[in-house]
Amino acid sequence: MARKSETKPAAQEKKRGKKNADGTKQPGRFKQMIEVFKYTQEIDKATAPLMIAAMLGSIVVGIGVSWLIFKNVWYGIFLGLAVGLLVAMLILARKAERAAFSRIKGQPGAALAAMQSIRRGWNIEEEPVQIDPRSQKMVFRAAGRAGIAIVAEDSSAVSMKLLEKERRNIRRVLQHDGVPVHQIVVGDDTEQGQVPLHKLPTYMQRMKKVLTKAESSQVNKRMTALQRSIRQSIPKGVDPMRARPNRKAMRGR
Repeated sequence: MARKSETKPAAQEKKRGKKNADGTKQPGRFKQMIEVFKYTQEIDKATAPLMIAAMLGSIVVGIGVSWLIFKNVWYGIFLGLAVGLLVAMLILARKAERAAFSRIKGQPGAALAAMQSIRRGWNIEEEPVQIDPRSQKMVFRAAGRAGIAIVAEDSSAVSMKLLEKERRNIRRVLQHDGVPVHQIVVGDDTEQGQVPLHKLPTYMQRMKKVLTKAESSQVNKRMTALQRSIRQSIPKGVDPMRARPNRKAMRGR
């Protein structure tokens, strides 16, 4: 009897649905999709027309194929509707991802958010490996079978200096191991070799793999040791995000 009384609240909770940390009920999956569509359509007006065109085009093709094979259009309508709905959802997913990137574009840490959307293939440092306290410019790093990628969020002089500083640190650790170090600058000027924020995950995933899994694991261990040594060199109680230069020391006092 005691066991039944203990499992009853859990069953009632499951029936009511999942709740957020603040006790509010989570929206259903269909409602979430509607919210995603509204948000994406608000940013990219071409989302709805493309989804409608995909569904209509799939239905037309389905009807044509069905008529040629079965001499019946109904099979084509149902098949085209199913395929069209799938294509429309793929378009929505791609547009929603791009809309999310456009929302954080230009904000500190946007490159890290884009890198963290990569599901596998790269070990990404969760904190910036280089940071300028005054301008809040940051450089991020990832290690994988393609080598090491260090990413700056813009092409400013400060970011380029941080990028070069991190490259020298990596070379000191790896010495002459032949591990490629890719310097990536996020930006819209593709003619200058910059990578748009929304294309950064795809760009990194398409890099040529030159290391074995064992070599990649060894490189990642060295990078982890390097990051640990950098953290240990920062005095306790000092927040690098809020650090300010000592003006009296700069004036020689």
